[in-house]
Amino acid sequence: MTILPIIKHPNEILRQVCLPVPEVDDPMRQLMDDMLETMYDAPGVGLAAPQIGDTRRIIVIDQVREAEEDAKTPLFFVNPEIIWSGQEIGEYEEGCLSIPGVYENVLRPTECKVTYLDYFGKAQQMHCKDFLATVIQHEIDHLNGVLFIDHISRLKRSRAMKKYKKAQSELG
Repeated sequence: MTILPIIKHPNEILRQVCLPVPEVDDPMRQLMDDMLETMYDAPGVGLAAPQIGDTRRIIVIDQVREAEEDAKTPLFFVNPEIIWSGQEIGEYEEGCLSIPGVYENVLRPTECKVTYLDYFGKAQQMHCKDFLATVIQHEIDHLNGVLFIDHISRLKRSRAMKKYKKAQSELG
């Protein structure tokens, strides 16, 4: 597997709406494996294809941070779509591998149902709750050109982006 470079904000690819995947084949599975390895290396709990420069509707998730090999629980979503969201709203602190060092509380539904194709191209549906619901909504947002900072107030976003730009300039 290959660790891929992660695209950072403000790269325009992060604002593009991604295209559906016509079929899940061996090259697609290799890409998903590489995305998963990249996510673990970062480390993160989710990664969407635009974050590695690919504009197809692909997401990988593993809720267990820095999991030991036997504890890993990877999830693969191709063409994911939220078909239902619960009415209860929860707040989680979110961050993003494409905006490193920025963390803000975001309000999202605590439950959702998602349809998608799995690693083998089989149609699936999943009911997601709590943290998994937050992660899947965050990653599907990426496929629609939306970043978690778009869900916070203008003032918080402005402060967060100033901090991010300063940190990026210090990195060189």
